[in-house]
Amino acid sequence: MQVLGMPGSEFSSALPSKSDGVHLNGTESVDFLVKTNMGQDFKPLKKVASGGELSRISLAISVIDSDSEYTPTLIFNEVDIGISGAVAEVVGKKLKQLSEYYQVICITHLAQVAAFGHQHLRVQKSQDKDGVQTTVTQLSSNERVDEIARILGGATITEKARNAAAEMIGMSV
Repeated sequence: MQVLGMPGSEFSSALPSKSDGVHLNGTESVDFLVKTNMGQDFKPLKKVASGGELSRISLAISVIDSDSEYTPTLIFNEVDIGISGAVAEVVGKKLKQLSEYYQVICITHLAQVAAFGHQHLRVQKSQDKDGVQTTVTQLSSNERVDEIARILGGATITEKARNAAAEMIGMSV
């Protein structure tokens, strides 16, 4: 969690006894507790973590657990919320590390994360009088460079943005 843009954060778990006796699943429940900043007290994860923090905590647990548990596919959505630059690059590296053991699907809005992908799919929504249609397209190498350049630079893709995107992809290999 420390290298994923959450300095000073800590994760813990507690096993409080259930107040109403024995149940099929035992006499205890499991509480996941987190400190998202230094100096804070541990609080229930479900009450204090944002969507991006939940994704990054899940990523951290998955990286730690990657050599001891078999899960065929991991899906991360909003893993890049509230991060940028160097932290986004670390997230991309961790996702790539996980991809050695699992199929990793990551929905991202950051070029630093997208550059680490093995395959790149573009998801687009369009609306007409009949409703909304979603299209998923697997991108070729050149289309991938253009898409990462679009993420970097916006609607107008310049040669400088293309060069930066190609460099990012090259560095992630």
